[in-house]
Amino acid sequence: MTDTMKCPTCNSEHAYQDRDLWVCPECGHEWSGAADAVADTAQDTGVRDANGNALADGDSVIVIKDLKIKGSSSVVKGGTKVRNIRLQDASDGHNIACKIDGIGAMNLKSEFVKKA
Repeated sequence: MTDTMKCPTCNSEHAYQDRDLWVCPECGHEWSGAADAVADTAQDTGVRDANGNALADGDSVIVIKDLKIKGSSSVVKGGTKVRNIRLQDASDGHNIACKIDGIGAMNLKSEFVKKA
């Protein structure tokens, strides 16, 4: 038997499957393996920064590397703090809308920022 499912309550390695449910003999906890997969995908939805922290509207972030601005000779320097971000759904990956002092309104990718 090569089941690698662990109990989410007590982290026991002795859990076994009984039809649709997984059962832990040590603490008696029962759970559905399908519900576990749904919880993992629900956790992955949402915008996360370069370190994996969840971002929300109104957060402050710090740019982690110099970013060239397309069509301009300006650069957003690494370490620039951006306040009051707005999250958006974008097909090109620019999922943060913000205003940067000295530059103006622009969109950023969440992979180039960290939560402040």
